[in-house]
Amino acid sequence: MALFLTEQDVLDLLPMERALERIEWTFREQHRGEAVNRSRERIFLPHSSLHYMAAALPAEDLLGMKIYTVTREALRFLVLLYHATTGALLAILEADQLGRIRTGAASGVATKYLARADSERVGLIGAGRQAETQLAAIALVSPLKGVKVYSREEARRGEFCQRMSARLRLEVAPAHSAEEAARFGDIVVTATTASQPVLHGDWLRPGTHVNAIGANMLSRRELDSSVLGRASLIAVDTLEQAREEAGDLVQGLEAIRDGWQGVVELHEVVAGRRRRTSSDEITLFKSSGIALWDVAVAGYVYRQAVRAGRGREFKVWGEP
Repeated sequence: MALFLTEQDVLDLLPMERALERIEWTFREQHRGEAVNRSRERIFLPHSSLHYMAAALPAEDLLGMKIYTVTREALRFLVLLYHATTGALLAILEADQLGRIRTGAASGVATKYLARADSERVGLIGAGRQAETQLAAIALVSPLKGVKVYSREEARRGEFCQRMSARLRLEVAPAHSAEEAARFGDIVVTATTASQPVLHGDWLRPGTHVNAIGANMLSRRELDSSVLGRASLIAVDTLEQAREEAGDLVQGLEAIRDGWQGVVELHEVVAGRRRRTSSDEITLFKSSGIALWDVAVAGYVYRQAVRAGRGREFKVWGEP
């Protein structure tokens, strides 16, 4: 029988430390050519949209798909996890929290390999759905001493800073502008739904690493062209998906040295084939979010649920 796992099951069974391990492993599987990823597809209707993406991890005998709907009222995420050999449905997971955790973990991996080892300060632009897990992951891979956060809503910004200060046990303070947050950070994170740039290249100090995670449609953009022009190393999760939906890169392509030839997949960095070469370089990870990450962390949550007796069993396809 399959398991149904709730958002609370995911939160209880997927600590960020394990998510970081799982996501770093997916990059290694990508580099070995032992992972299969299919880019996101979208269906748009007047009042809603459907989004779906799939992947396979043969090393763990897993196949899976994330599928979600977006309306004005809600975003509803599910992951369907299958046994690759038998085709059996292993689990259906509610996947809002799962998505936030895996996206944060991917930025954590990028920060581990691309940021300067002495990076101590984060400038965060955005205090919404994804911002919390971005900070949680980065705090596990960098010796942070301070964070400044900017978002347009002052009340949300203040509440976010209080909550994350307590969680991370370091000073998370509000910034009065995106520029203030960016100039503060050795690591700068953009986690917004902006359609126009919220980060400008002339705000970045030499040696800064940027994680841009908010814009995953061609019509959206968080980074201006000077960010791309100043970055000496630009990495993405997959080039295929970046070409289809990384609005930051598509709209700013002329500013990137050598165009798409100047963009690498992050697995090359994790494998050691590309790296930061000086303390003054500006580096960038442009994340779109890929199905490999969903399948990898869903597989971990499923195994932990089986061991702990978590989840609700249900029958499908006439199972006895």
